Amino acid sequence: PDGYLYISWGDGGSGNDPLNSGQDTTTLLGAILRIDVNSGDPYGIPADNPFANTMGADREELYAWGLRNVWRMSFDMESGALWAADVGQNAWEEVNIIERGGNYGWVKKEAFECYRPPCDNGPWIDPIVAYPHTNNNRSITGGYVYQGDSIPSLKGTYLYADYVSGRIWALYYDQDGEPAPEIVIDSGFNISSFAQSPDGEVYVIAYDGRIFQITPSDPNPQPSDFPTTLSATGCMDAADVTQPGPMLIPYAPNAPFWSDGAQKRRWFAVPDGETVTVNADGDFDFPVGTVLVKSFWLNDTLFETRLMVRHQDGNWAGYTYEWRDDMSDADLLPTGKTKMVEGQEWGYPTRAECLQCHTAVAGRSLGLEVAQLNGDFVYQSTNRISNQVATLAHIGIIDASYEDPTGQPALVDPFGDASVEERAASYLHTNCSQCHRDGDNLRVDFDFRYDIALADRGICDTDPVGSDLGLTDAKILSPGNPDSSVIIGRTSVRDANQMPPIGSNVVDSSGVMLLSQWIQAVNACP
Repeated sequence: PDGYLYISWGDGGSGNDPLNSGQDTTTLLGAILRIDVNSGDPYGIPADNPFANTMGADREELYAWGLRNVWRMSFDMESGALWAADVGQNAWEEVNIIERGGNYGWVKKEAFECYRPPCDNGPWIDPIVAYPHTNNNRSITGGYVYQGDSIPSLKGTYLYADYVSGRIWALYYDQDGEPAPEIVIDSGFNISSFAQSPDGEVYVIAYDGRIFQITPSDPNPQPSDFPTTLSATGCMDAADVTQPGPMLIPYAPNAPFWSDGAQKRRWFAVPDGETVTVNADGDFDFPVGTVLVKSFWLNDTLFETRLMVRHQDGNWAGYTYEWRDDMSDADLLPTGKTKMVEGQEWGYPTRAECLQCHTAVAGRSLGLEVAQLNGDFVYQSTNRISNQVATLAHIGIIDASYEDPTGQPALVDPFGDASVEERAASYLHTNCSQCHRDGDNLRVDFDFRYDIALADRGICDTDPVGSDLGLTDAKILSPGNPDSSVIIGRTSVRDANQMPPIGSNVVDSSGVMLLSQWIQAVNACP
């Protein structure tokens, strides 16, 4: 509103403010800057910036500081107030109204809590509201103050979201003037940003590129007809809902995904008369109407079944069903949840989290590709052992040319008898390549697909992009040295630095050992 350019910068590290920039006014990091792009070379400093013309070491560009990683900030088009959502560390996400010269506490404080003592009597400005990392809320996405006319109840209300859970809050105030945020939408997808049109209406931008407008609720909404119980989906056996229906085709990948030690059974179904296209890279492209089904057991206790559905618009969506204690049926969860299952903490994913792992660049289905299915499988319905690729070709699901899969690529069991290099490549392909591969838009440039040579993976003797996790001489992969390899560091923890970033609460110790053995065998970078 004042004609200046405002810029937000993170603190320069992925954890614990490693550069100590949050409270350092001699750096541009961990701050909001304000510059004049219409004067100076290459820019000017507004005369009322906190450190303008002070001639000291403090940076004149600074407008406010003590911020960890603002994502996003926006001006209220009516009042001109600057709102900023600050992504927290391990526990809290926060919303701030930014004041000129304001210190928002990081790294001394995270939201309202002390983070790096001593924290008393500091010049910290507390957030307006904060929310904890519970119920799959983990990373705030700032929005806008709604100033449109189509939803009068939202007028003047700040809207913000959580990227992981997909929930959207409206920041109302109670009768005493205290902040009273309320969840107004549970979107079911990852929210990466917001936008606002000149008439004050607000739009939501999904991570996969879709854009939605926030509109008034239908005064006469039609009830959802999506099945709220697993039995109602028609996918399972009508006589025993714990068992697959006759239309489901079973499969098992050569290199299974780590799921905190759970046992899994998998099936899929395509509409009658439809076939599956095998892409040039061996990945399966499924027709509209496809359903993927996966059930989970711990110690013989069936507790979750997930569906991935390709809907009529061509988009995929994930649905989670929680089994009842008496095994009579499983109920659709409207959002994610965490509970103890057989003595361990289990996270039921949100619909947004399903698509965060089942990425578009990896074809959504993940385990259904030639290299994963090119191996023998025991088909219980016929009590026969057959190659899965050959079987799918024989029954007309994929092209008949695959009835002889000789020469086709095949992943190996990561804990089988193949070489450590082959086993590690298969493990990384399954557990990491859905995000880390060519064509994705992550900030790192690694490629963990099985058929990529080490020289082309972008990891060997490469400096970490974010935190070095406190490792000595840290590299993504340090040849012969697992203890200095970030790959090992991230797979060995279950916190803000873990890999995979979601979907696991238990370290895969066997996987860590496999990757360590592989790295020890790498004598030098190619």
